[in-house]
Amino acid sequence: MEAFYSLDGWVSLMTLTLLEIVLGIDNIIFISLVTSDLKESEQPLARRLGLGLALLFRVLMLLGITWLIGLTSPLFELGSHPVSGRDLILFIGGVFLLAKASQEMVKKIEGSHGHRESKALTLGAAIIQIGLLDIVFSFDSVLTAIGMSEHLSVMIAAVVLSMIVMLSFAESISNFISKHVSLQILALSFLILIGTVLVAESAHVEIPKPYVYCSVGFSLAVQLLTIRASRRR
Repeated sequence: MEAFYSLDGWVSLMTLTLLEIVLGIDNIIFISLVTSDLKESEQPLARRLGLGLALLFRVLMLLGITWLIGLTSPLFELGSHPVSGRDLILFIGGVFLLAKASQEMVKKIEGSHGHRESKALTLGAAIIQIGLLDIVFSFDSVLTAIGMSEHLSVMIAAVVLSMIVMLSFAESISNFISKHVSLQILALSFLILIGTVLVAESAHVEIPKPYVYCSVGFSLAVQLLTIRASRRR
């Protein structure tokens, strides 16, 4: 708690909270798309449970920092390439995200047939899918926290604050995305991009995150301007 008695501690908290919100955007997009397949009455509960699981996984990982760092140690070698526990989780998560986003994109393009199938998704199945991806998305979040601060209390506070902010806007984002099919396709494209980045990172191929987020932000800005222009027409 000593960190909160200094200016550096508060600056670190604010900076880390903003970074956690940015890193959590892909999590919100995935939750929004999965919950859109549920009954309307179940969607708010699924969003809250999904973000609650994300918070739980992040805090548990922070409390088990020694275990998390140990996941970067090589478990075996594939040819001359060392493979760690973190690599396996990122690869499995990336492949799952690619498969899920591609499947959802086909449903959106197919139209009514895909829509009838999507309503078969249950609340339990949605929470399981969200929970699996929460584990993968939590890695970036926790590793960023470890690199930004030395104080565990600051890391946990930043994660909790970012989740409160995301929970406040999750419903608005979900409703906005659900109203525009073009945004749904764009969001699925983002998830495919993120899945590709995760698979690349599992192979130790670093893709600079600023490039990814800048391209995502630019595409989103163009799409929002297109929606606004079509409304005026």
